[in-house]
Amino acid sequence: MSVAPARLTLRRSAAFAWRSLRSMRTALILLLLLALASVVGSLVPQEMNSPERVAQFMIDHPVVGLFYKKAEFFNVFGSWWFTLITTLLFVSLFACLIPRTRAAIRSARQKPIQAREIDAFPLYREVRVGAGPTAVLAASRRVLSRRAFRTAAGGTQVAAEKGIAREIGSLLFHWAFVILLLGVAVGKGTGYVGHATIIEGQTWVDARPNYNGQLRTGRFFTENFSGIGVHLQSFTDSYRSTGIPMDFLSKVQLLDPQGHVVQTADIRVNHPAHFQGMDIFQYGFGWAPVVQVRQSGRVVAGGPVAMGQQLPPDGVPQLALPWNGTEKLLNQTPNIGVSLEFWPDGDAYFQSQVTGQPVQMQILRKPVLRFTTYQGRIFDPATNTLLDTSGLQQLQSTIMFPGQTVDLRTGDVLTPDPKTGKIDYGTRLTITFPGVRQYSVLQVSRDRGVSIVLFAAILIVLGLLPALYTARRKVWVRVQPAGTGSLVQIGGFALQRKAQFEDEFARLVTALTRAGGGEVPGKEAANP
Repeated sequence: MSVAPARLTLRRSAAFAWRSLRSMRTALILLLLLALASVVGSLVPQEMNSPERVAQFMIDHPVVGLFYKKAEFFNVFGSWWFTLITTLLFVSLFACLIPRTRAAIRSARQKPIQAREIDAFPLYREVRVGAGPTAVLAASRRVLSRRAFRTAAGGTQVAAEKGIAREIGSLLFHWAFVILLLGVAVGKGTGYVGHATIIEGQTWVDARPNYNGQLRTGRFFTENFSGIGVHLQSFTDSYRSTGIPMDFLSKVQLLDPQGHVVQTADIRVNHPAHFQGMDIFQYGFGWAPVVQVRQSGRVVAGGPVAMGQQLPPDGVPQLALPWNGTEKLLNQTPNIGVSLEFWPDGDAYFQSQVTGQPVQMQILRKPVLRFTTYQGRIFDPATNTLLDTSGLQQLQSTIMFPGQTVDLRTGDVLTPDPKTGKIDYGTRLTITFPGVRQYSVLQVSRDRGVSIVLFAAILIVLGLLPALYTARRKVWVRVQPAGTGSLVQIGGFALQRKAQFEDEFARLVTALTRAGGGEVPGKEAANP
């Protein structure tokens, strides 16, 4: 008669899933999957870190890129499957550690257990000593206690063991790993990171609208920005003759949310500033030429323009490229757009124009501002984007130097009156280039899990030390009357580091023999 298989119920399914999660093998598999996911997140460009690289990857590899996008490989650490693996790993670790912790607590509270057959242990010795059984038992317990054994006496026997710190250290290591994951989850889940572009002489405040580009926030971020301020006093950069960077330095003042200067700091690459729970790193830099646009002599737009660079072609150094920006005059009819191209080193600019070869620009020297004027309807009012010239009419293109004023529509240079020193603007629309500033791009982040991660790292080290350098060892001493003295039977074994325990056992036998009044002649049996 065949037996019908048990019907699969929700309770049985849940019990099976729980048993699987309690397996250390499951925890190791999940940890391996988490490591593989991290490898993918490191090798594949991520949207949160470099969206431009993701866009380029989609252009270069459209089929693979579409697969990566659907599989969320461009956003590994924010994907649903990465969150699922992390959650299951947490549950599995808890399911494994809770029973082990209970067992370790019971083992630590339990007294050493007496043994029946001492002579069956891997290490065994018999020694005849001169003292009586009662004195030998008391002396044996003292010797073992002085050597950090936990002891328990019962009848004619002393049971001893040590090395519980190994299990406690192993548990501490694994619990610290759980705390480490929790710290990462808290820090990344409630924190944020973004880039702040600050021009020399200006102050930036930590608030969502002030971030440049994409602001990465955790899943549980509640818009509680710090409100601190960063005032950029100056930025300096230096290079070797080969163009290799030597130093980037931002000198800043750090302000509290009320706008009061609290401290000053020098921010360099790998030398961030830490202020009120915020970490401020040096990320990038650039040039910000100052321009003023006047209509009939009245300033209608202007200020420092933070410019950017495009990716260099193969074989062209980054320092040989100009810096690009834009000025959009939407109050003009029709709209006026000015495409700006800044060359920090005028000598390098003219040399490249003559020879056709790129020349690196490492210092500010006779800067040149080249601009092209367009008119027409401008649909994108943002000033931090390049000018879309499709549908626009080009009026003129020219270059200018610091201190010059040029008519935007005609490109004519306006000179001051020799007598009054003033420029007759008339009804012209003009642009003036009074000077140059630099800007610094700082990466601003808040991670409240750093202290938790540091605490977990310390616990990991503390847990590894006993786990690596201690071993579980158990020893039993049985004493029987033998004439005027005693017959001492000593047995023991080690669960780890067995070779080292053989030497320790030999020294222990010598110490117990000495404590029992010394060895006396008679029959002796030993199992080496």
